[in-house]
Amino acid sequence: ADILRLWVAQSDYTIDLRIGKEILKGVADSYRRLRNTMRFLLGNLEGFTETERVAPADMPELEQWVLHRVAELDAEVRSGYGKYDFQGVFQKLFTFATSDLSQVFFDVRKDALYCDAATSLRRRSARTVLDILFHRLTTWLAPVLVFTMEEVWLCRFPEEGSSVHLMDMPQTPAEWLNPALAAKWDGIRAARRVVNGALEVQRTAKAIGASLEAAPVVHVADTAVLAALKSVNFAELCITSGIQLTQDPEPAEAFRLPEVPGVGVVFEHAPGHKCQRCWQILPDVGSHAHSGTCKRCNEALG
Repeated sequence: ADILRLWVAQSDYTIDLRIGKEILKGVADSYRRLRNTMRFLLGNLEGFTETERVAPADMPELEQWVLHRVAELDAEVRSGYGKYDFQGVFQKLFTFATSDLSQVFFDVRKDALYCDAATSLRRRSARTVLDILFHRLTTWLAPVLVFTMEEVWLCRFPEEGSSVHLMDMPQTPAEWLNPALAAKWDGIRAARRVVNGALEVQRTAKAIGASLEAAPVVHVADTAVLAALKSVNFAELCITSGIQLTQDPEPAEAFRLPEVPGVGVVFEHAPGHKCQRCWQILPDVGSHAHSGTCKRCNEALG
């Protein structure tokens, strides 16, 4: 039933609707990807309590950027539903879930969620944002995915009488909006795409099996972009075991993307050994009390 609702929500219902096997196949794929987003939230929120919650001002920039996107979407979702623009609302939420969350936030933060100590600020911040996302996405999508969002809600709040359809959309603080941070992260994400492209070339050539085997050199011509990349853990964002940032002119063999001028990437293998817990390849692996671990994992294990 929800797939049919999704088909209507993805369509311009002011004109005659078309339906067929290929159309429904595309709708089913969209539905599957949204379910995977909600499964990730549920799995990584297990055991979350208010004692873990972190104030937005104390969060890393990645989490603050996600909250900025949430604040942007909140206004767009409310406006869209007010105009009965189900197609516009769904497209915005689907793009957010698949591009901003699955391809960036979830992809980057899996390492911290799985491997950081439970008390780490990074992990607590990520789980706080996941909780915020859970309450927004379930109530935002409930008018379209009626049964699915109810199922998702009851998986986390199974109390008698509990229902997502009895919940209002949470109010989103205006102070989460941060255009300056968003502009900075546009540049960071663009540079990340170049690194990902360079790694994909090496993966296709069988030079590496996973991005954590790499420690590329990133040549950045723009001083402001270089400063932005140095202000964050860019290796973590690129899911590599290391990274070197430089303003030196990029060599001829550097990988480039035409749409991201001034950024070139030279592939290098990560030096060291593979941590058996987080899979990063680091020089210090094997030099700690817990055999085969890096410094962070050794401390997390106690």
